[in-house]
Amino acid sequence: IRSAYALGGLGSGLAKNVYELKKISSVALSYSSQILIEESLKGWKEIEYEVVRDIYDNCITVCNMENIDPIGIHTGDSIVVAPSQTLNNIEYNKLRFIAIKIARYFNIIGECNVQFALSNNSYKYNVIEINARLSRSSALASKATGYPLAFIAAKLALGYGLHELKNTVTKLTSAFFEPALDYIVCKIPRWDLNKFYGVSTKIGSSMKSVGELMSIGGSFEEAFQKGLRMLDLGLYGFINPFKNKKNIKSVIKILKSPKYNRIEVIEDAFENGLSVDNITSITNINPWFISRLENLFKTKKKIKYYYNLNH
Repeated sequence: IRSAYALGGLGSGLAKNVYELKKISSVALSYSSQILIEESLKGWKEIEYEVVRDIYDNCITVCNMENIDPIGIHTGDSIVVAPSQTLNNIEYNKLRFIAIKIARYFNIIGECNVQFALSNNSYKYNVIEINARLSRSSALASKATGYPLAFIAAKLALGYGLHELKNTVTKLTSAFFEPALDYIVCKIPRWDLNKFYGVSTKIGSSMKSVGELMSIGGSFEEAFQKGLRMLDLGLYGFINPFKNKKNIKSVIKILKSPKYNRIEVIEDAFENGLSVDNITSITNINPWFISRLENLFKTKKKIKYYYNLNH
């Protein structure tokens, strides 16, 4: 359920019964006189494409991104990686083709962001959002690829063609190319919920983060570790040797109903003996990402083992 138009997912939510339907609907109606009731796609992958198109119908995708968190958590509160890591060649090209087709259908001149929900078990997909403008995702895509989306979009709106424009960042390449990344970019949101009295620490379809950071690495593990340190929360990364370990009941409760610190809790899940498949079934986070976090956990165990041998 969501209001017809509200930024940041205000007034939206997922209802599992009639009581929740009435409660969420009353909140949504306070933001708009119209609400939308749609099929829940909770647990599906969330994929984004940034598309640019000129008056000559030249069209390219500048960047594609993948949310680590599944549908059900607002993309502004989700950890995002670019380029996508878990799509196979068929999925990537199918969604790319649809994104370009959408830009052409709506006669977009400039830049647009297309967001998809993709089933974990089939090639079924839904288009969940189209932003025919620059957005938070556009800013991330521009920084991640070195492709000046705002500048190019403005020039395209003035009637220039992609083949006529230079990339103002590289100074050499044409704007009529799709950037290829040999690195991984990771966007991690930043919360400051302690400043807001009475606010729930749970995250969902309504955005609560107050900022975000971008980190770059040669692997997901490297980019992710850098990002966590940059949050300025005193974290050493995914592995924090000085925190108190949560018990298995607390871990499962938080993972089932995610809070802003859900990623830190995954370390506790490994400490309590949960496997990659266990965590995936609880969180709906793709096992590829969970296995990368497991790599960090195993590295910690190795370092601890060799340290103990020498002391």
